[in-house]
Amino acid sequence: MTSSEHSADRLRALLAGPTVVRLPGVFDAVSAGLAAAAGAQAVCLSGATVSAVDLGLPDFGFVHGTDIAGRAAALLPSLGGVPLLADADTGYGNALQARRTTHTYAAAGVAGLHLEDQVAPKRCGHLGGKEVVGVDEAASRVRAAVDADTGLVIVARTDALSVLGRDAVVERCRAFAAAGADAVFVEGASIEDLEAVAAALAADGRPLPQMYNRSEAGGPIDAGPSDERLAEAGVRFVIHPVSAMLAAAEAVRRTMAAIVGTGHAGAVDRMEWTDLTDLVGLPELLQDELRYAAGSEPAALSEGHR
Repeated sequence: MTSSEHSADRLRALLAGPTVVRLPGVFDAVSAGLAAAAGAQAVCLSGATVSAVDLGLPDFGFVHGTDIAGRAAALLPSLGGVPLLADADTGYGNALQARRTTHTYAAAGVAGLHLEDQVAPKRCGHLGGKEVVGVDEAASRVRAAVDADTGLVIVARTDALSVLGRDAVVERCRAFAAAGADAVFVEGASIEDLEAVAAALAADGRPLPQMYNRSEAGGPIDAGPSDERLAEAGVRFVIHPVSAMLAAAEAVRRTMAAIVGTGHAGAVDRMEWTDLTDLVGLPELLQDELRYAAGSEPAALSEGHR
């Protein structure tokens, strides 16, 4: 079994649990290490974040799955086994491209992905002017991701709520469940929308957990339902995709202004250098350097390694 399959098993076990799991968004090796150190059970990687950090562009269809997979592969070692759920946008084409994207993500080591029903090129889920594909095409993307047989957790997302209304969302979630999705994700959902989806899937005999997006892109994040209320509606994953990136960007903005304006970072809050070097493993590497130094006694090295 590959490390990706182990990670997917851990993510699937969390999805099957009785309580809400909070997935902070990560965007580089440092944020990934900090999420793991904070005790995150799982994390997420947003396409909007990758588009901003890697391309300097908005979430407007510029990023591709290869960009996201590359970013995921770079930060996964810092997670120390914490599973990563990655944004797969539309799958970057039709069902065949969605299947290929699933293989690419599995090869990168991610544990799961979420796949949406927007037309390509997509738009940020919180922008107006979105369009969605037909329900059959949307379900075919999900079915192809499942048929890729990678073991990844497949979360099927719909952006149809603001375009077609709640009845269309329920229809699509039913189709996603029939296609084999592990969970459904209604973008922009209210608690009433989540409850309607849960009731419909239960009536079909295909109850699935749901995912909820607690993102600043949709407005104040403290205005939504509590995790307890979400759990009652069948939500198991709550993602916070851009919070850490926005906090980091604000800190960098203040620091740059201080340096340019005063010649030094001054009183701007920042991590101690030794905290950063500890996070990225410098003490352990210094010890290893001594172990492998020329002239070291093998017996002493072996004893020290114990």
